[in-house]
Amino acid sequence: MTATITFLGAAETVTGSRYLVEAGGARVLVDCGLFQGWKKLRERNWAVLPFSASSLDAVVLTHAHIDHTGYLPKLCQLGFAGTAHCTAGTRDLLQILLPDSGHLQEEEARHANQWGYARHRPALPLYTGEDAVRSLRQLAPHPYGEEFPVAPGISARFTRAGHIVGSACLALRAGNTTITFTGDVGRPVDPIMKPADPLGPTDYLVTESTYGDRRHPPEAVHDVLERIVKDAVAKDGVILVPAFAVGRAQHLLHIIAELKGARRIPDLPVFLDSPMAIEATRIFHENEQDHRLSEEQCRILCETPHYARTPDESKAIDRRSGPMIVISASGMATGGRILHHLRRFLPEEKNAVLFVGYQSAGTRGRSLVDGADELKLHGQYVPVRARVVQVQGLSAHADYREMLDWLAQGRLSPRRVFVTHGEPQAADAFRRRLVDTFGWDAVVPEMGASFALG
Repeated sequence: MTATITFLGAAETVTGSRYLVEAGGARVLVDCGLFQGWKKLRERNWAVLPFSASSLDAVVLTHAHIDHTGYLPKLCQLGFAGTAHCTAGTRDLLQILLPDSGHLQEEEARHANQWGYARHRPALPLYTGEDAVRSLRQLAPHPYGEEFPVAPGISARFTRAGHIVGSACLALRAGNTTITFTGDVGRPVDPIMKPADPLGPTDYLVTESTYGDRRHPPEAVHDVLERIVKDAVAKDGVILVPAFAVGRAQHLLHIIAELKGARRIPDLPVFLDSPMAIEATRIFHENEQDHRLSEEQCRILCETPHYARTPDESKAIDRRSGPMIVISASGMATGGRILHHLRRFLPEEKNAVLFVGYQSAGTRGRSLVDGADELKLHGQYVPVRARVVQVQGLSAHADYREMLDWLAQGRLSPRRVFVTHGEPQAADAFRRRLVDTFGWDAVVPEMGASFALG
C-alpha cells in the first residue's frame, strides 16, 4: 500500500503539530495542534486547511498539550465527524485543557475588543469553550501496547513517551509500512514520570527535536530552587512561576514539598492559581501507570499548595505581599491568570519570575528570558524589574544526548527519518547527529512538504 505524509505543522518550528497520512484512500491526521508563539505562526490557526475536515477518517493524538491537540475543536467545527484516538490519560487531561483553550480564546477576543488592539472588529475567538466541550465527545481512549484500527487499512499502537500523563509514541501501520511518531519524549531521569519505552521496528520515523542542539545542564534542581527561594525570602519577595499546568506544575510542587520536608526552605505559603493545574494535579494522582511517585508522595504533593480556584481567590493573591510562591498558568505566559500576576509583580526588584520549561520564540516567556526590560500585557507595557530566572533542569523534553540514547535502545533501521518539532537550528543539528550517529537518511521537512512512503 502506497502512503504519503504531509507536514502541516511542527515543521521548522516547535508548535502546531499536524501530520497528514494518506494511504489506500484513507486519511488520518496525527496530532491536531494549535500554533503558538510569533504572530505569523498564530495566524496559521486561521488559515484555510489544505484538505476538507470532513474527508478525514480519524485523528490520532500523541498527548494532551495544546500545541498537539488545540485545533481539534476547530477541526470538528469545520466538519470532522470521525474519532479522535488517544490514551486514557490524554482523554482525561483534554476534559480540562480543551475547554480552557476555548475560554482563553474567548477571553483574548474580549480583551482585544475592550482595549481596541484587534485588527478585526469585532475580534472573534477561533472557537469557544462550548465548541471544545462538543469535540470531547469524539475522543476514544486506548491502552498502551494495544493495536487498534483507525481507518480502512490503517491501524495504530501507543507506547509510553514519559513526557506528561498519557503521553505516547505512536506506531501507525498502513499495509506493510510502519510510520512511528515519537511525539514529545520525556527525560529518562524525570523525578515524577516513568521513562519512555523503547521504540519497535519501523520503516519511517518522525521525531521531535526540541532540544536537538542542546544538553540540559547538570544542575541540581533542588539546590537551585533552594537558593532562589531563600533569596526571595530574604528580600520579602514573591516568586512567580509561569508553569505548564500539566506536568511542570506537578513536578515543581513535588520538589517544593521535598525541600520543605527536609527543612531546606522555610514553610512559606505556596499558591497554585490555575483551575486547570488543580485538576491536572488530581488527574496526575489518579494515573499511577504513568508516574513513579508513591501514594504518600502524591498525597504530600497535593497538600503542599493553597488552591486558588475562583477569580476572587486569584485576585486576592495580588493583594498579598511576600514571601510566597505563586504557580500559575500558562507556562509561556501566553494567556491566563499569570498575565495579571506578571502585571502586579514584574515592576518590583524584590520579586523573581521563575521559568521551568521551554519558551517558544515569540512568546512573552521567551521575551522575558531573553532579557526584555518591558512586557506588553493587555495592551499596555509593564516595566520588568523583577529578577528573571530559567531553570533548565525541570524540562519535560529529553535533550539530544538523551534522545540519541533512547533511540539506540530500539535498534532501529528506518528508511528515512523526518526531524520535526524544533526551531530550525535545533532541528538541523539533530538531523546531523542522527546521520553521524546512526547513518540514517534524515531530513527536516518544510511546512506543507509531502513525501511518498513505501
